[in-house]
Amino acid sequence: MTSDQSIWTSLPVPAFVIDPEDRIADINSAGEGFLNASRKAVIGHPVWDQIAVDAPLEEAFLRARQQGTPLFVNDVDVGSGNRAPLQCALQIAPLVGQPGSMIMIISPRELSGRMTRGNTVKSAAQSAIGMAEMLAHEIKNPLAGITGAAQLLSMNISQQDLELTDLIVEESRRIVKLLEQVEQFGNLSQPDFKPVNIHDVLDRARRSALLGFGAHMTIIEDYDPSLPLAYGDPDQFLQVVLNLLKNASEAADGNGTIRLRTYFEHSFRLRRSDGSGHSLPLQIEIIDDGPGLPEKIEGEIFDPFVSGKENGTGLGLALVSKIISDHDGWISAESVPGRTVFRLSLRRAPQGTYDKESN
Repeated sequence: MTSDQSIWTSLPVPAFVIDPEDRIADINSAGEGFLNASRKAVIGHPVWDQIAVDAPLEEAFLRARQQGTPLFVNDVDVGSGNRAPLQCALQIAPLVGQPGSMIMIISPRELSGRMTRGNTVKSAAQSAIGMAEMLAHEIKNPLAGITGAAQLLSMNISQQDLELTDLIVEESRRIVKLLEQVEQFGNLSQPDFKPVNIHDVLDRARRSALLGFGAHMTIIEDYDPSLPLAYGDPDQFLQVVLNLLKNASEAADGNGTIRLRTYFEHSFRLRRSDGSGHSLPLQIEIIDDGPGLPEKIEGEIFDPFVSGKENGTGLGLALVSKIISDHDGWISAESVPGRTVFRLSLRRAPQGTYDKESN
C-alpha cells in the first residue's frame, strides 16, 4: 500500500479518483496544483463542480462506468474556478477493485507545448544574436554615409526633389533604429541573480505604463500576497513586464483592461532531456482584453523578426523569451479574441538567500 501511495503522489500529471456518486474521493499533488486547491478542500465535492470541461462528457463518462471500459478525450479545454482553462487530454478508466469508481488523469497539452517551444526559442535567439553582430558591423556605417550624402544634396535641390532626400534620411534613420534594437538583443548581459519581490517589479512596471504608453488602459492587480521571492535579475524582469504591457496597450482598440495576476503552482517542473530539472512554481500572467494574436503567427510569436504589428520589428517578444530562457524559466501565450494571456513561470529564490537585498 505504501508503494501504491508513493506512485499516486509522484504522478507528474493531475489525477482524481471519482466515487460512484461522481464525487472526488482522492486527488494527487499535481491535481491540487491544477485546481489551486488543497486535497481537504475538494474531497467529497462533486467532480464536475470542481472541474469544468468544455465538452459534453457526462453521457460518455456514464457509459464508460456502466460498461467498465476506458474513455479517452483529446484536445478539450479543462479549467476550474481558480484558473483559466488549458487544452488537455483526458484519460478515464474504471478503478480496479472498487465497483463504480473511476480514475481520471488530466494531461495539459499547454505544458508540453511550452517545453518544446522553449528549446526552439532559445535556438532562434542564439541565431539572432549572431545576426545582430553582423548587421551592426556591415550596415550601420554605410547607412551613416547615405544619410550624410542625402542631407548634403538637400541643400541645393528643388522643393520637389527635397521630398525624396527627406525620405532617404527618414528611412535610413528607421533602419538605424532597427539595428540598435537588434544590437540590444545581441548584447544583453547575463542576469544578476538575486532574490526578487516580483510584486515590486510589477508595481514599478504598472506605474511606468500608466504614466506613458498605457495611460489609456485600466490595469488591475490580482496578486497572491503569499507568493515567495523569485530568483533573477530585477531589472531584466522589469524589462520583460514593460514589454508585455506595452504590447497589450498597443493592441487595445481605444481603452482596454490589463490584469496582472500572480499565483503559486507547485506542480510545474522543467525537465530536460538528460533527466535533470527544477521547479518553476511562481506564475505571472499578463492578461488583456484586446483583439488577440494574429492566428497565422500565434505559434511563432517568440521567434525573432516575427511580428503582428504593421511596422513591428519582431524583436520585442524574442528579447522577452531570451531573458526568461536565461533565467531557466518558461513563457507561453494563449490567445482568443477578447482574451490574451502571457504567462511567465519562474524559479523560487533558494532558501538562505532571503536575507539578501530583494530589490
